Amino acid sequence: MKITVVRNIFLFIFISISISGISQDSTDTGDQQETPRIELSAGQAIKILQERCQPQYWKETGDPLRRAIRHLVNEASNPPYDSSAYFLKRYPYDSLNIPWDKFYIWEPVSSALLKDTSVLVVIDTLHKVSEERPGFPFTYYSYPYQGDSIRVAVEILMDFLEARDSSMIHVTGLGGAVTNIWLNSRSDIMKRYWLRNEMNDSITVWIGAPAKDTISLYLEKRVDFRRPVKQGNYSDARIEVQEVDKSTLLDVRTIPVRSQLWKFRSEASFALNQASLTNWVKGGESSISTALDITGYADYNNKKLKITSGNFARIKYGLIKNGSDDIRKNLDLLETNSKLNHKAFGKFDFSAIMLFKTQMASGFSYPNDTTRILVSKFFNPAILTVGLGLDYKPNKNTSINFSPLSYKGTFVTDTTGVVGVDAIDETKYGIPAGKKAKNEPGMSFMITNEYKPVSTVTITNRLQLFTNYINNPQNIDIDWEMIVTAAINWFTDVRFNTHLIFDDDTKTPVFDKEKQPVLGTDGKQKNTARIQFKELLGFSFVFRF
Repeated sequence: MKITVVRNIFLFIFISISISGISQDSTDTGDQQETPRIELSAGQAIKILQERCQPQYWKETGDPLRRAIRHLVNEASNPPYDSSAYFLKRYPYDSLNIPWDKFYIWEPVSSALLKDTSVLVVIDTLHKVSEERPGFPFTYYSYPYQGDSIRVAVEILMDFLEARDSSMIHVTGLGGAVTNIWLNSRSDIMKRYWLRNEMNDSITVWIGAPAKDTISLYLEKRVDFRRPVKQGNYSDARIEVQEVDKSTLLDVRTIPVRSQLWKFRSEASFALNQASLTNWVKGGESSISTALDITGYADYNNKKLKITSGNFARIKYGLIKNGSDDIRKNLDLLETNSKLNHKAFGKFDFSAIMLFKTQMASGFSYPNDTTRILVSKFFNPAILTVGLGLDYKPNKNTSINFSPLSYKGTFVTDTTGVVGVDAIDETKYGIPAGKKAKNEPGMSFMITNEYKPVSTVTITNRLQLFTNYINNPQNIDIDWEMIVTAAINWFTDVRFNTHLIFDDDTKTPVFDKEKQPVLGTDGKQKNTARIQFKELLGFSFVFRF
C-alpha cells in the first residue's frame, strides 16, 4: 500500500512538471529576441572586416562586396593619400639611377690595328645589380634605367588618381539640416539643395563639380532675385568714423603669462578588513584591521633656471585586533623624499637627494601572550639619507639616481642609558651600545618607476640601495617597496603592497622550531641580520584632491 501511494505521488509530480514545461514553451514562442547594440572602435572594426575578407568565407573571391570592403579596410588602415603624394612628388628619383655600364662585365682586349692600345669589350650581361650607396632603398635592379621607369610609373598613377579623385563635402543650412555631396572631376552629377533663410523661405540650388578642383552652384530655373526699392528718405543720423593709418602695423600688446612653478596633489586611501566567527567548528579567530595611507606631492619646475624638484611626504598607519587580544599596531610609517635637480646634459641632471624615515606611534614585540617589549616610537629610530650625484631620466615615468657622495644616519635618542624615558634597545638598529647615532659615509643608488600595463592598473616601484665605504662595503642595505593598484571605479581600488628591507646592521633574535631562543657561544641569545618583509592586500577607498 505504501509503495502504491509513493508511486502515485511521483507520477503526479512528473505530470505537473511536464504540463508546466509545455505551457511555458507555448507562451514563449511569440517572443522575439532583442538585437544587442554593437559598439566598436576603429581598430576593432578593421580587425573584424580583415578576418571576414579571408577567401574561405566567400563563394567568389572577386565578389564586388568583398572588393569594396577590402578597399575600405585599406583606406582606413593607411595614411591619407595626400601625405603619400606630397612625399612622392618631392622624392629625388635621380638617387635611384644606376649607370647602365654596371650591368655589363667588361674586359680589355689588345688591338691588332693600334699599337699599345686596349679596347674594352662586353663579355657578359648581369641579371641583377646591387648598389651599396647609403640611402639606396632597393636590394637590386634587373635592368638599366629602372629608376626612370619607377619615376614615370609613379607620375602616371598619381595623374590617374588625381583625375578620378572624389571628395565629400557637407552643406549645412540655418535650420541645421546637413546635405552630403560627393564631388568628382569625371562626373556631371548635380545635387539639389534647399537654401533657407531665417524666415524659412527657400530656393533651390544645384551643386556639382564640372571640372577638377571646381565647385559650381546653379540656381533653379525660373527663380530670380529682385532688389528692394531704393530708399528715398535719409535721416540726420551720423556715424563718427576714425581714420586708421594702414601704412604701419599696429603695436602688438604683450599678454603677461605667469608660469606655474609649483604643482600640488594629494592622495588618501583607507582599507578596512573584518572577519567574525561564532561557534565555528573548523576553528579560526575573529579579526578586524584598518590601514590608512596618505601621500602629498609637491613638484617644482623652473624651465628658465633649468631647476626641477620632486617632493612627497607619506603617512601610513594601521591597527589590527585578533580575537581577545588587545588592539595592536601592524603598520606605521612617516617618510619624506626630496630631490633637487639642475639640468646637466642630455637626460642627465645634477642631483641632491634627502630621504627621511621614522614612525609616529610606539611599537611593541610580543614574545609571548603576557609580555610585550617596546622596540620603537616617534623618532626612535629615525633614518636620514642625503646624497649628491647624477639623476638619469630615460622617460617621464622612470628616474635612476646615483649619488657617490652620500651620508646615512640612524638615530635612537631614547636609549637604555637615558633615565626617565621609555628606553629603546639601540643595538637592534646597528647602533653601538651607549650611543645614540650611527653615521655612515657611502654611496646610494635609487630607482623609481611607474608602469601601466593597462589603463586601470598601475605598478609603482621604489628601490633604495646604500653601501658604507668604511665598514663592510660589500654588505648593501636594501629598501624596496612595490605598490600594485587596480582601479575598480573612481573611488575604490584593489591594492597589493609589498615592502622588503635588509640591513646588515639590524639584528633580530633567532629561535628554533619550537620557538625557543638559540644561544650563541657566549651563552646569550643569538642575533643575526635577516630579510624583513611585509605584504598587504585589500580593497581601499581612495580620495584624490
